[in-house]
Amino acid sequence: MPSTYQRYLTLAAILAGLAVALGAFAAHILKPLLEPRLLAAFTTGSEYQMTHALGLLAAAWIGQHHPNNIWFVRAMRCFAAGILLFSGSLYMLSLTGVNQLGMITPLGGICMISAWSFLALAFYTNSKH
Repeated sequence: MPSTYQRYLTLAAILAGLAVALGAFAAHILKPLLEPRLLAAFTTGSEYQMTHALGLLAAAWIGQHHPNNIWFVRAMRCFAAGILLFSGSLYMLSLTGVNQLGMITPLGGICMISAWSFLALAFYTNSKH
């Protein structure tokens, strides 16, 4: 059975690949179909997804070598939740035009900020050992 770190490494790779595919989808398929503000929201979602998938990859890659440091696990969880909430809400907003979905986006942003903070704590607490 794969470890928590292996599952998050796999998820990070999948999310990064999907970010590329969604970015291409936006550029080649959605561009003529969506108004500029909705296309921009979709593109922002894919850019943030890629950036935070790489953060998730780093947290999982390094965290597997420090399995007793809970901050890596917290960072991984927040990266995954942030991508789902932030990027996911922007994708849904763009494709449906339902502006109320934008209320979810800041929750994803909070998760993303928390993930980077937890990653910093993971590095800081490791440096004390």
